[in-house]
Amino acid sequence: MAKPAVLAVGLFQFMASWRDFIGPLLYLTEPGSYTLSLGLQQFHNLRGAEWGLMMAVATMMTLPVVVLFFFLQKTFIRGITFTGIKG
Repeated sequence: MAKPAVLAVGLFQFMASWRDFIGPLLYLTEPGSYTLSLGLQQFHNLRGAEWGLMMAVATMMTLPVVVLFFFLQKTFIRGITFTGIKG
């Protein structure tokens, strides 16, 4: 019975850690170990404002979250629905 709620919380946590910028910026020192958010910022700093390339990179960055949501959509909606029901 708790599976949908746990998966909903897990999806929210994954999304929060996926787009985290400040944490990795503080802790990572080598550019080879940067996360995708830091890599996108580094790409912007190196290439300038090439908006077409930046939008392509940003789209590739959001694809895993969208795919994960589509696979877990039914369970995610059930988890959100069950969290508001009392009794």
